Amino acid sequence: MSIHGSPPLEWKFSQLFGEQTSGEEVHDVDIISALEFDKRGEFLATGDCGGRVVLFKRTNSKDSCSQKKLESLDYPAITHPEYRYKTEFQSHEPGFDYLKSLEIEEKINKLRWCPTPNNALFILSTNDRTIKLWKVQEQKVKKVKDMDPIPYVCSENNLLAEKSFIMEQNEETLPPGYRLEWTPKKPKNVFASSVEHIPTMDRLEENSSARCRRVYAQAHDFNINSISNNSDGETYISADDLRINLWNLEVSDQCFNIVDMKPSNMEDLTEVITSAEFHPLCCNLLAYGSSRGFVRLVDMRKSALCDQQARILQDREGHGSRSFFTEIIASISDLKFSRDGRHILSRDYMNLKLWDLRMDTLPVTTFKIHEYLRPKLCDLYNNDSIFNKFECCLSEDGLQFATGTYSNLFRIFFLDAGSEEGLTLEASKNPNRLTGYLLVAEHY
Repeated sequence: MSIHGSPPLEWKFSQLFGEQTSGEEVHDVDIISALEFDKRGEFLATGDCGGRVVLFKRTNSKDSCSQKKLESLDYPAITHPEYRYKTEFQSHEPGFDYLKSLEIEEKINKLRWCPTPNNALFILSTNDRTIKLWKVQEQKVKKVKDMDPIPYVCSENNLLAEKSFIMEQNEETLPPGYRLEWTPKKPKNVFASSVEHIPTMDRLEENSSARCRRVYAQAHDFNINSISNNSDGETYISADDLRINLWNLEVSDQCFNIVDMKPSNMEDLTEVITSAEFHPLCCNLLAYGSSRGFVRLVDMRKSALCDQQARILQDREGHGSRSFFTEIIASISDLKFSRDGRHILSRDYMNLKLWDLRMDTLPVTTFKIHEYLRPKLCDLYNNDSIFNKFECCLSEDGLQFATGTYSNLFRIFFLDAGSEEGLTLEASKNPNRLTGYLLVAEHY
């Protein structure tokens, strides 16, 4: 199905990270639990159940081709993105909540890239209770070596002279991001007697170092399910089952509660927050989804506590005949704004829905993900599969949508293709073949 007269997209396998070798055992701590591209697609961050964050940097495959080969081509070279390992760091460690006698896993729940005021990278990572701001910066390392030594003589004068020489070298000013590393090539306290050895640079290397800049802790009593950066570049929100907090990136010991759904009596609790997202352009707007299938759009300018001043986007016609499972499968597991901020894409257990912010009562379109499971809802409830969470995403132009399903499959839909149209691809090297690897797919 074409999109506005354009040729149909052809999806092909692009790249695989962490391919499992024959007989290799996959440990639970190595399972990927979160991933996030930055806005430009230059970097990819992944988090795993062991609390580690691994960063990849994009390169173009044409860079590896020789200039002579490129000139011999009769057609422009197509650049295929390739992501290469950049660095990794341990973001979270296992913890324990002594007040509730509860173990806190190190598993990374969400990752979000932050604005970069300089060449450094900033990324937010969170587990169930603690959010951290990390700074990743490249450093250029100059390796220093000495000239070939001549016969050594030990003397007190040479010791003092060598110490003075080293101190002078340490005082040398270097450009920002550079440091000197000394590579000794002779025994300690043994020095040449006649010639002063001037160090020479061996090679120049680049490496990345990660440093934790802020720790935002002790603000959530329930597991954090969402974090989202604001378009102002200064604040972000974090959401758990009952509250949404507003943070300043530079202030780690204070936050503001802007949504509180906790009733005075917990027996009166009827819904919980499942996902929250800032508007991509308006710093005062945010949306959050609930377990009852509602999408609430709030304006922080109207009230300090925004849960009572919200527009509700609700599909009043989509449920049909009600049953025991109606409210369970209506729970929203994820939502995303389109790039222009005019639409919201929401995912519940059975459907993917596109909302126009100007229409409260009906989605623009509904894409059915796995209708074949509807007769099996009772079995899915018994084995808890009905509570599985699926994420969703939009293309930059807002015309294509993707989400996951079972059997290692994911589905891609197009805006003008109707509710029944879409592609079903397998997350493997042969996606059209209609298994826990991380795959990057690209279209041509």
